[in-house]
Amino acid sequence: MKILVTGAAGFIGSFLCEKLLLTTKDEVIGLDNLNDYYEVSLKEERLKKLTKFEKFTFIKGDISDKKMVDSLFEKYHFDIVVNLAAQAGVRYSIDHPDVYISSNIIGFYNILEACRYHMPQHLVYASSSSVYGGNTKVPFSTDDKVDNPVSLYAATKKSNELLAHAYSKLYNIPTTGLRFFTVYGPMGRPDMAYFSFTNKLIKGETIEIFNFGNCKRDFTYVDDIVNGIIKVMNKAPIKKDGEDGLPIPPYKIYNIGNNNPENLLDFVQILSEELVRAGVLPKDYDFASHKKLVPMQKGDVPITYADTSDLERDFGYKPSTSLREGLRKFAEWYKSYYK
Repeated sequence: MKILVTGAAGFIGSFLCEKLLLTTKDEVIGLDNLNDYYEVSLKEERLKKLTKFEKFTFIKGDISDKKMVDSLFEKYHFDIVVNLAAQAGVRYSIDHPDVYISSNIIGFYNILEACRYHMPQHLVYASSSSVYGGNTKVPFSTDDKVDNPVSLYAATKKSNELLAHAYSKLYNIPTTGLRFFTVYGPMGRPDMAYFSFTNKLIKGETIEIFNFGNCKRDFTYVDDIVNGIIKVMNKAPIKKDGEDGLPIPPYKIYNIGNNNPENLLDFVQILSEELVRAGVLPKDYDFASHKKLVPMQKGDVPITYADTSDLERDFGYKPSTSLREGLRKFAEWYKSYYK
């Protein structure tokens, strides 16, 4: 098969490409605009691991460029499309709304239009746990109402789900949206808490823990996420017609998380222990003096907690990486990469 992965130089995208190249005979075409939201050198390092594979082709481009997207679909006739390209980050969206509209809405529309005319077997795309907004019912279920986003980022991800539903209904395009829950691991995004905390601690700076430490996150290790994506890719929603003669939308939404929220203070404690163990920080590091409890940040939510029972039922999905094991792998990578 020919598989398009957008956001291929990104954190999840690069791990997905590598796993596909290692375990299948499929041709993988990776698309990324290599923007400077965070250090481009990290994205280039991820690509280095991929370009050694003959079955991998990298194309530098932006999904908001409709002409480029159309030409790509025209050339390759993709069997499966995995759209992971997006402007990420809840807090960044507060001050930089334009890039979210360009990438997450216009870019996703361009992908849908290309799928409309070239009809891949399956479009899988990244949604986010942020669509649940200030939902107080836990765990978060895909049956919950998600009409009250608390950030522009969340609103763009909800719009992706709505657009995908419309295109599935009108054009019979099989689409599956995956609501990711706090993905972490080696070579991750430097703006994520575990990574930015580490960067600050080695400089002797103070880390801020929001909501006075009363936050919980459903941390999901990147390998577990990738395994889930691959399971989903290979099983598209079934096409069926309804009584109105139009397709019953071959459309699915799943949570993909660890189904086990961790308190941020516990998370920071484990991270600090693993950073010392890996030699990133000295054994006598004074963590207590480098922690500061602060109020909730605008656009943030106090808890994320995935109900993954649908994904487990339909695909046998079960994450297997503990938080300590995942943070240990991150700390060891950080030591080797930066030190």
